[in-house]
Amino acid sequence: MPIDPKIEHLRQLREQAKLGGGQRRIDAQHAKGKLTARERLELLLDPGSFRELDMFATHRTVGFGIEEKKVLSDSVVTGWGTVEGRLVYVFSQDFTVFGGSLGEVHAEKVCKIMDLAMKNGAPVIGLNDSGGARIQEGVVSLGAYAHIFLRNVLASGAVPQISAIMGPCAGGAVYSPAMTDFILMVKGTSFMHITGPDVIKAVTREEVTSEELGGAMAHNTKSGVAHFAAEDEEDCIFLTKKLLSFIPQNNMEDPPFVPTSDPPDRMDKALDSIVPDSSTRAYDMKDVIRHVVDNGDFFEVHEHWARNIVIGFARLGGFSVGIVGQQPAVMAGVLDIDSSTKGARFVRFCDCFNIPIITFEDVPGFLPGVAQEHGGIIRNGAKLLYAYCEATVPRITIITRKAYGGAYDVMSSKHIRGDISYAWPAAEIAVMGPDGAVNIIFRKEIAAAEDPEAERARLVQEYRDKFANPYIAAARGYIDDVIEPRETRPRLIEALKMLQNKRDSNPPKKHGNIPL
Repeated sequence: MPIDPKIEHLRQLREQAKLGGGQRRIDAQHAKGKLTARERLELLLDPGSFRELDMFATHRTVGFGIEEKKVLSDSVVTGWGTVEGRLVYVFSQDFTVFGGSLGEVHAEKVCKIMDLAMKNGAPVIGLNDSGGARIQEGVVSLGAYAHIFLRNVLASGAVPQISAIMGPCAGGAVYSPAMTDFILMVKGTSFMHITGPDVIKAVTREEVTSEELGGAMAHNTKSGVAHFAAEDEEDCIFLTKKLLSFIPQNNMEDPPFVPTSDPPDRMDKALDSIVPDSSTRAYDMKDVIRHVVDNGDFFEVHEHWARNIVIGFARLGGFSVGIVGQQPAVMAGVLDIDSSTKGARFVRFCDCFNIPIITFEDVPGFLPGVAQEHGGIIRNGAKLLYAYCEATVPRITIITRKAYGGAYDVMSSKHIRGDISYAWPAAEIAVMGPDGAVNIIFRKEIAAAEDPEAERARLVQEYRDKFANPYIAAARGYIDDVIEPRETRPRLIEALKMLQNKRDSNPPKKHGNIPL
């Protein structure tokens, strides 16, 4: 039976749309080590689940000869599908069509799926590969960007937003990913910057390459703009899917529960000796975390930036949790400007999406210095304090060693609505370390002593014996229990189950004024 000509025409148009800018441009994309917009979606979404919207959309611009060049789907592929069976909305910019540039129709397509995501409560994943605004459309393209920016803000804290940068992302285009929850970049093929190397050279005379200026490792190590650096596009898609597995569909749901074969009552003797006897010796907090979480699987976020604090996702007894911890192996785990900002944004994300927060604390305080003070350590440190104070999700703290000064308060202490606080026997909870305290309190006595160094050593030991332990805090109820390190996993899981139905709220208001 012959095929209806209209159906045949429809099929031809679909095949034409799938070619994007044509085979030659597809080959050029592959030659750069990059996949096409549709190939990326095939990797991301469950097989056969993608349902495309606006396949037949084309731009409506006149001028500069662009009216003679119309491509079905324009320069972005949009729609919905599933990842591990869960609904997601997606857009994938097509560099083979006008360099993936954003114009009026491109933005309308993106806005349509963002609106659907908000109505239906599902994540938005953007695969970015664009040369920026479509110059031929002038101010219309700028307005189109602003429509997307507004939706990024309205969706923030309501549905998760993930941006995978898989090519160029320049100029105003960077602000949409910057307002999403997580940014992933691909080493060697993706970059983000406000102004390119040529403009910088003309204005400031600095010479820099795109990779040095805004490549994956530049934004993962120096600026903190990006959260993940993928080895290639396949790795980027893998990381995106793993990230999704820890977070809920929207702010009204709980994150996915994944049953585990790792016994909830498992104790780990290795934890008993993981913290060195000397309070000045380093250890790796990530080792502590891996000994405690399900199957040792810790999915670190912002691994390469502000490494004196560690953040990431894991599971405890199947429950998805966000983990924040000092890193004694880097700058002794001290809090500074960048680590405060890094921790604060992660705490706020977890609070937005009902993910309990586990805090592993070993903090000697805030970093002193002129550069830190003039750089705004007060304002930035307050971000972390604000984020913890504001959070209403279950919050459990483990003090593994030091908890000194204002940093003790900041790191989810009971005084700022922390639910459960445990300490290991080696914990030192005080205004400051024994050395600093003795230098201040007994300055005159030490100076007058026959042997100042011996007297100082005696006083330091006396202070340590009396104050550098968890029992004074425990006596006042600031610590709920002092536990053996090996008990940490079962204690955390028990507390999480106890806190499952926790209800807490903040005063009614439009919003607070975080010290940005």
